[in-house]
Parts: sequence; C-alpha cells; structure tokens
Amino acid sequence: MTGIETEFERVALPLADAFTIARGTTTTAENVLVRVTHDGVTGVGNAAPASHYGETADTVAAVLPDLLSAVEDAGDPFALQRIERRMAETVGDNPAARAAVSIAVHDLVGKLLDEPLYRLWGLDPDEAVASSFTIGIDDTERMVEKTEAAVEAGYSVLKVKLGTDRDREIVRAVRSAAPDARIRVDANEAWRPREALELIDVLAGEDVEFVEQPVPAGNDEGRRLVYERSALPIAADESCVTLDDVPRIAETADVANLKLMKCGGLREARRMVAAARAHGLEVMLGCMVESSASIAAGAQLAPLLDYADLDGALLLDEDPFDGPVREGGRIDLAGQERPGTGAYEE
Repeated sequence: MTGIETEFERVALPLADAFTIARGTTTTAENVLVRVTHDGVTGVGNAAPASHYGETADTVAAVLPDLLSAVEDAGDPFALQRIERRMAETVGDNPAARAAVSIAVHDLVGKLLDEPLYRLWGLDPDEAVASSFTIGIDDTERMVEKTEAAVEAGYSVLKVKLGTDRDREIVRAVRSAAPDARIRVDANEAWRPREALELIDVLAGEDVEFVEQPVPAGNDEGRRLVYERSALPIAADESCVTLDDVPRIAETADVANLKLMKCGGLREARRMVAAARAHGLEVMLGCMVESSASIAAGAQLAPLLDYADLDGALLLDEDPFDGPVREGGRIDLAGQERPGTGAYEE
C-alpha cells in the first residue's frame, strides 16, 4: 500500500449576485480546496469558513498542514475513525477545516471502491429531498425579481432571508410572486422575542412552512418563549452547531439545521442526524456559500433529511466543480454516475 499525499489551495469564488443576510453582505466566497491522494486516486474536499463561527480562510490555511499531516500519518484512507480522532487531537476546533479534510478522505474512499457515498451508507436515492433556493435580502422589487427567476428555473422550495424593517412587505411580495412555492424564512438571529411572535403570526398567514433562527442563539429564555407560543415550527441553526447542542435545542425547536462546516465533517453530521431523530427533531442540512466540492458531500446525506438547503454553489458566478445538486433544487444521486461525493472539476 502506497502512502497518502495531500495538498490544499485557497480560492476566491465570486457570487453571481451580492448575497445579503441580517448580519451583512457577501460578494465573494473565500473557500479552501483540499486534495488527498492515494494509489493515484484523488479525493477532493472544500472548506467554506464563516467568521460568525470564528473561522476565516486564513485560519483554515493555518491549521490545514497539521490536519493533513495527521491524515498522512494515519497512512490508510479507510481508517476513517483513526483519522477523525487524530484530527481532533491535533486541532480542537476549526470545524470547516476539519470538514474539508473529512470530505476529501470520504471522496477518496468512495473513488477507491468505485461507489458513491450514499451507496456505501446503504441509503435510498429515491428518498433524497429537494434543496431550497435562497432569496437574499435586497430591495423588495429586486427580491421579487429573484423569486420570479427562481420559480422560472424550476425551484419549488424557497428560503427567504429576513431581518429588515420591511419583513412583512418582503414576505407578502415574495408570496405573491410565488403563490405555489413552499416558502421558509430565515431571520439569522435578527428579531427580539416579542417581535418574532408578532412577525410569525403574519408569516403564518402567508403559508410559510417554518421559521429559522428567529432570535439570537444565546437568548435561551427568548428562544423558549418563541418556541412555546409560535404559530409556526421553529428551526435552529446558529443554536445548533455541534452534537452537544442537539439535546439542548430539543425543547426549543422543531427542526435541527446541521451544516458540515459547523460540525466538522461527514461522520459527525451522521451522528447529529441520529441524535436529532432520537430527540424527536426533524432534520435539515444547510450550507455556507461554497463550491460543489463540499455541497456534493452534503447531498449524499439527502435521503436522511426532512429538508435540504444545499444551494450554496448555485449562488456562485461560476462553480469550479459539478455535483449532484441540479437546477430546480433536485438532488440527483442515482444519476450522478460518479463515485465518492460525485463532485468533479469542470
């Protein structure tokens, strides 16, 4: 058995349109690509760090040499448990960096076995849920235009970013532009508890499916108040980062929103899915703005989910990879015809 070789590179990926949420605006996604090679076969992963969780492209690049050394020292790409343990011993935090390595090694294993990950996990591709498409905050007229374009492109599930002084106007305008779509909203911690309850009553009247992270993650009392009195289901994102958070949110949320970039990799994500189910929660898998090198890995988990929000690569002006998430939000696992995560360079 030959050894393992690794490398990484930073990439700046321009977005097709400025993307705004309650915390700010993004025009370029700073990602870090990871490659792990064994026996002439290369697995690819991707880190999409978020400063909200204490990571940047600089911090990812700083810790990746140590993380990749841990993979090289393991010597066997199939030793996933050992690799995960050694990475955790090497770098205690930095989940996006660890996720990139996890994805690359899993992609490599699938390629070496010539099977997609969903098949190695025994999952049914017919159970893969469709991904939503996100409408970022903008002028109301522009948000309507984006909504109409998304519907025209075949998206039947929309996620609308809120956290403005015109949230009621936005939701009513989007609903008018997409009368048949399933609509979810995400406040990204922007509302006060009482404000959230008032707005949720309005959202319920517009047939919104659920509300994601209406109040700040650290406001435990406020989260409980909103959950207990809400007319709509509540999804936890910023409140649900790691496995330890799952039991803590179970009494204040209906849906756990997991992300590979928050939890540190595919093995941990699968543990979080199991924990969420054990606590009676529905499960959504979300993403950052990231290339299909990592979106494709998340898509392999789609048969385990109730909801998917895996549109990060679709927001890019040009994605350097292709993967199983298609236009219209369809997650085509059975048709990907590629091993590993299904991502490949264009």
